[in-house]
Amino acid sequence: MAILVAQAILQINPDANVRVANNDLDRIDWYEDTPVISKSDLQAKITEMQADYDAKEYQRKRKPEYPSIEELVVALYDTEDKAAIDAKRAEIKLKYPKPGA
Repeated sequence: MAILVAQAILQINPDANVRVANNDLDRIDWYEDTPVISKSDLQAKITEMQADYDAKEYQRKRKPEYPSIEELVVALYDTEDKAAIDAKRAEIKLKYPKPGA
């Protein structure tokens, strides 16, 4: 996923009122006295946000394979189910390891 210019603007200034044409740093309209954010600050924020997104890829891959809430609730009351849930989660964590772990 590419981080959008508008997302970066709102990370820096959640109250910003802007229009960004074609996700272009050179085509930003600033409205209602919203302070202008420099291109270099925006590019740095985009780079930071993209790095954070990329670093969490393992989380996005794990999520659909993790046990459901219903499975976890059942496991609270059944030790055999809990053991199976623990084994399933361990398997998924091995399949999609956390970077640096």
